[in-house]
Amino acid sequence: MTIVLTPFARTRLFPSDKRRNAIQDCTPEAFERRLNDEAPLKVLDGYAPFCRLHVHRNWTSTRCLTVPITDGNRHLLRSAYEARSSQELPVLVRWFEGVEPPVADYLVVILYSREQLAKENAPITGDWGVVGCLYTAAPEEIPMAPITMMRNALGVDEGGSGVPLDREAYRRGVAFWERNANWRP
Repeated sequence: MTIVLTPFARTRLFPSDKRRNAIQDCTPEAFERRLNDEAPLKVLDGYAPFCRLHVHRNWTSTRCLTVPITDGNRHLLRSAYEARSSQELPVLVRWFEGVEPPVADYLVVILYSREQLAKENAPITGDWGVVGCLYTAAPEEIPMAPITMMRNALGVDEGGSGVPLDREAYRRGVAFWERNANWRP
C-alpha cells in the first residue's frame, strides 16, 4: 500500500508561511516517507468506506489542533468567513488567538482512497492520499466540524465528498466544537 500527500493536504499541512499551527520540524517529503515506512499504531474507520485514519505517535513538535474553551480564554475567540481554497465558498469559522496549546501526542492522518480522489477530480499515483491530519492528545479522531459535514453532503462541486449527512455524527461534532476551538498563532 502506498500513501501520497495530496496537493490539497500539502498546502494545508505544510504552508509556505511555516505557521506554528501546521506540522512542524518535517518536510512534506519526509512526512510522506514516514507514513509509508512506519506502520500506524492503529487504523480507524473514517466517516465513509473510502476514508481511513492512521494513528501515529507524534515525532514532531506539532501542537494539538484544538483547545478547550473556558471562561478564562473565551475572550480570545475570533471568527470570520473563510474558504479553504479559491474554488470553495467561504463559511463561518472560529479560532483562538493568543493561546499556547500543548505538543500533540499523536498525528491522526486522514486518508482517502485513490478511487474517491479520482471522483473528486484529484487523482493520485498511490493507493491512498493524505487529505488532512489531526494533531491530538489521544490516539483518537477529533469529531468532524459540522460545517465540514455539510460541505461533504453538498458534493464534490462544493469541495465535499458527496457523503450524506449523518445526523448522529453531526450532533457529536456540535457537542465537541461547542466546547473546543482551533487556534492560530
